[in-house]
Amino acid sequence: MHIAALIVAAGRGTRAGGDMPKQWRDLAGQPVLARTLSAFAPHVQTTAVVLHPDDRTRWDAAGLNADALVDGGATRDASVRAGLEALADKGVDLVLIHDAARPLVPARVIQDVIDALGDHAGAAPALAVTDALWTGADDRVTGTQNRDGLFRAQTPQGFHFKAILDAHRANAGPFADDVAVARAAGLDVAIVAGAEDNLKITGPDDLARATQLMGTQMDIRLGNGYDVHRFGPGDHVWLCGVQVPHDRALQGHSDADVGMHAVTDAIYGALGMGDIGQHFPPSNPQWKGAASHIFLEHAVALAAEHGFAISNVDCTLICEFPKIGPHQAAMKAAMAQIMGLSADRISVKATTSERLGFTGRGEGIASIATATLVKS
Repeated sequence: MHIAALIVAAGRGTRAGGDMPKQWRDLAGQPVLARTLSAFAPHVQTTAVVLHPDDRTRWDAAGLNADALVDGGATRDASVRAGLEALADKGVDLVLIHDAARPLVPARVIQDVIDALGDHAGAAPALAVTDALWTGADDRVTGTQNRDGLFRAQTPQGFHFKAILDAHRANAGPFADDVAVARAAGLDVAIVAGAEDNLKITGPDDLARATQLMGTQMDIRLGNGYDVHRFGPGDHVWLCGVQVPHDRALQGHSDADVGMHAVTDAIYGALGMGDIGQHFPPSNPQWKGAASHIFLEHAVALAAEHGFAISNVDCTLICEFPKIGPHQAAMKAAMAQIMGLSADRISVKATTSERLGFTGRGEGIASIATATLVKS
């Protein structure tokens, strides 16, 4: 079953505050749109995003990815139709149409919509109205409204792809949402349970609430790593991915990059998955002289496989020499490239041990590192 997500992100709404549309506002370190895309990634094989043409530069700068990127129309239903047309030749069976401004949609809601499409042409989440409803005029209550059978609509609104594409092609609109388009075409739409957390960001208070909810939903892991390598014959050392000239080299089964080893172990530690020796046993000759970026890339990929993003790492090299300062920027850049992070999320610094212990005697280099992993 080929499932696609169609994310509608062409709106110009700025009521959430700031000088940019709400889908581009920052939410816990990422654009709202990035959070929305991440929510659907485990559930779909294809993603299409409908953007305002003016936002292409923002899209590129954010480093986001989609299988189809489409310019939006003058109305929401026109934007959705443009997105559906872009998916028409991709072999899609089911499509989930979702507002970019709902970044906290729970996995349970997405899956419930998908499951309901096994028996219905369409399905959408909603919450029953529980508050009393009034009619009013001139700031006065003029009556009450029966709330029985009333629901607050949410997204994603899911459909069999061909059915909703045909419905959009046949109906010029305007329509409030895709359920209205489907019903106008005579499609059966099931209601599944929505979620209060699946809020639509509209005003500043919504953005603040979403940020607060992110804090309560996040799975934040801290890990630490420690490594030591002794000096031996040689003319350079590898430290945090940079070859530093020196009158001796660090000895080890691999290239003995003590800084990168500590960072790698910090990531494994945050995941609760052992250390480098467990994943790359020194008894295996395959890893003799191996470049340490192999180990770090494995740890980063393992974190992503388990749904974690690396927020930042902090690495301290403990040595009397060589001097780290002249190479610090290059080390941050090398680590950033390997880990797929911006350099401002990586700290590499050095300290001495005041000539105490094995590092103070110049017998080797030690390193300690901390890594922060976040799953939302």
